[in-house]
Amino acid sequence: MKINTQEQWLPVYEALASTVRLKIINLLSNQPMNVKELAQKLELSSAIITMHINKLEKAGIIKSKRTKSKGGIQKLCTLALDTIQIDFPISKNIERKSHEFVLPIGLFTDCDIAPTCGIATTEKIIGYFDDPRYFLDPKRVDAGILWLGKGFIEYKISNFLLANQNPEELEISMEISSEAPGYNQNWPSDISFFINDIKLGTWTSPGDFGEKKGIFTPKWWDKNINQYGMLKQLHVTNNGTFIDGEKLSNTSLKDIDIKRKQLSFKIAVLEDAVHVGGLTLFGKGFGNYNQDLIFKLYYN
Repeated sequence: MKINTQEQWLPVYEALASTVRLKIINLLSNQPMNVKELAQKLELSSAIITMHINKLEKAGIIKSKRTKSKGGIQKLCTLALDTIQIDFPISKNIERKSHEFVLPIGLFTDCDIAPTCGIATTEKIIGYFDDPRYFLDPKRVDAGILWLGKGFIEYKISNFLLANQNPEELEISMEISSEAPGYNQNWPSDISFFINDIKLGTWTSPGDFGEKKGIFTPKWWDKNINQYGMLKQLHVTNNGTFIDGEKLSNTSLKDIDIKRKQLSFKIAVLEDAVHVGGLTLFGKGFGNYNQDLIFKLYYN
């Protein structure tokens, strides 16, 4: 989750301003738990735990669903995200210089697709589900969502860096998740990223999210399939590659030949990965962030 200092994010800050709620988050980071189990662990009543759960749900930090248990129905709680990034206002006097390149997710230049798979615009499915041929349909340029069981999607990016500009950092922002048949909150997938065929690293997506409607996902979209992803930011620096602040690898700007006039960016689920759980990429008009692929090359 990416938030800032605007008032609309107050529920998130309020949800975190509690010792009990922080303990709940830590417990759920290990495994899903129901209200009764949380109450026993924290030695509090179920009513008090339910109040705290409601605050965390309102903030989008956890999610819960009612499931059958031996004693009837239970409310099972799980974490809905793995990071919260806070963007503070930056003074215009110290604003970093950058070249920005926004690329629709359908403008890929190469792909290798294995089902389950599909591609759609904000108005309709392109072709049919689980038929990789439709990834080469000309209408793919208008895609707002695409998904694949394994394989890769590759993009070409123009590099507008000038000879007298020294690159400091490449930032890549995307909304992404795993790909399960239908959807599955617990569906890990090892998703790898490459620049100019140099591997940046692998991030494990926790699941394919569909228990509630994506904020921007069209009304006609089937409620029983993927709805939204997680906003992830890759940062390639002179000191290595990071995702949401956590180091992925030692691959640096120098290693990827950042001064090329054209860069390639590949997102892949490799056949020999530990978790072959596919990937879903969300563009404008789908998901929770209403954005396409965003590339920013910072320089001095």
